[in-house]
Amino acid sequence: MSRSRSRHGRVRRLTVALCAATVASAGLLTPANPASADLGLVGGLVGGVVGGLLDGLIGGGSTQFDWNESSATPLPMTQVNKIIGATSTAATGLDGTGVGVAMIDTGVVSVPGLPAAHIVNGPDLSFESQAPNLRYLDTFGHGTHLAGIIMGNDPATGFRGVAPGVKLTSVKVGGTEGVVDVSEVIAGIDWVVAHRNDDPANPIRVINLSYGTDSTQSPRTDPLSFAVENAWRAGIVVVVAGGNAGSGPDRLDNPAADRYVLAAGSASTWGTTSKSDDSVSVFDSVSSGRDIDLVAPGESIVSLRNPGSYVDAAYPTARVGTTQFKGSGSSQATAVVSGAVALLLQKRPTLQPDQVKAILKSTATDIGDWDGICELNLAAALTATAPTTSQAWTPGTGTGSLDAARGYQRVIFNSLALKGENDLFGPFGTAAWATASAARTAWSGGKWMGHQMAGNDWSGTSWAARTWAPAAWPPGFWGAVWTDDDWSSHYWTGQDWSGHYWTGHYWSSSTW
Repeated sequence: MSRSRSRHGRVRRLTVALCAATVASAGLLTPANPASADLGLVGGLVGGVVGGLLDGLIGGGSTQFDWNESSATPLPMTQVNKIIGATSTAATGLDGTGVGVAMIDTGVVSVPGLPAAHIVNGPDLSFESQAPNLRYLDTFGHGTHLAGIIMGNDPATGFRGVAPGVKLTSVKVGGTEGVVDVSEVIAGIDWVVAHRNDDPANPIRVINLSYGTDSTQSPRTDPLSFAVENAWRAGIVVVVAGGNAGSGPDRLDNPAADRYVLAAGSASTWGTTSKSDDSVSVFDSVSSGRDIDLVAPGESIVSLRNPGSYVDAAYPTARVGTTQFKGSGSSQATAVVSGAVALLLQKRPTLQPDQVKAILKSTATDIGDWDGICELNLAAALTATAPTTSQAWTPGTGTGSLDAARGYQRVIFNSLALKGENDLFGPFGTAAWATASAARTAWSGGKWMGHQMAGNDWSGTSWAARTWAPAAWPPGFWGAVWTDDDWSSHYWTGQDWSGHYWTGHYWSSSTW
């Protein structure tokens, strides 16, 4: 299929995914990088899974956007909400109350604009979970930014996310550089499915996945794709970032490539609140096969700043005032769509995921760009007739390769990579996992596939009111996967993770 820019005379610039550019620009895994002796990635990052950082992030680095374009003007959430129809007559009185949204990301921190009563910490499945002073906290800045877009609310400044009334469950999988293995993300998805009804007043109806890998494995066998399909079948609308790789790879990120989920891309709004001049962002991943389902505002979105986080230190020019920060990418667009889905489900709670997807696609506004990719129109969706048909794609099996699901990236430590058919604990059989995931038995208490990764029940308190009590991972759990002596239980609670290293000058050495 031929792809050509139909509006504004713009030429698509082929760049690597924004997250890859961001981390690469910080010198990841170079001799001068002090993190080269710590967790990192082989070959950079693509978008949030598998050692990957979360997909859209903040823009910048060696392949940053052209900030001289009109889209570089910060786009406040007041404009975003107007553009998508969240302030329309049809949306009157809607704020997402009664709808739970699970955000599988880098965690959140307590900043003005994130009301504690509306946030719950799910398990911290990240490598940072073993350091008590880092557990649950967003040391990267990505999760806090997206949480603000989805449900932020700060009457003092007028900041308001798309659905400030939702209950957000934060499942942390990524650390300071967004480093995470695909197995951790799969575990996070399984956990959400298993615990979607823990809060009957706010059942989890939406998952926000603002990341993906560059895997070329077929979604029909890919385990990550199978995990999101299981969530979809459990009644959860899974909104996934399509990616920021442009048209070069000719594919969407994994698991956005799975046809069941709702794949979101970014729209450039050109500084106006009218859709008449909007266009698909030049960095959006596009494919001649499975394309993104719709786009939403995703360039220079102004959301909440996480002071002292990796991106805050690395990109000071992205700060907007003292409490806000601008970010671009399909990550941000995905958060906008997740918030919109929450509003739709608040008004029409009986809708099933297939119906939600069909309504949003059928009511999206044709912006005359990129072979008919349309832009989110919540106002129209809120009043549209619910379709009775269901998606009939061939279901996945999940029995493919875990290593192939990682794509090009691998989590490493001291030059030792987590690779092959292994999760964090050792050999991983996708066939056995797929059976358990489909049966919703992959988690039993705080154990995932037989390995303790979280606490067994809700207990304790935090700024977020309730916390899924953490458990220390068993000593020596790295087993035969990583045999280096440094992979021992004491390392994770040592000074390397809790000392000055994470706030050192290195993280502010890059410029935007």
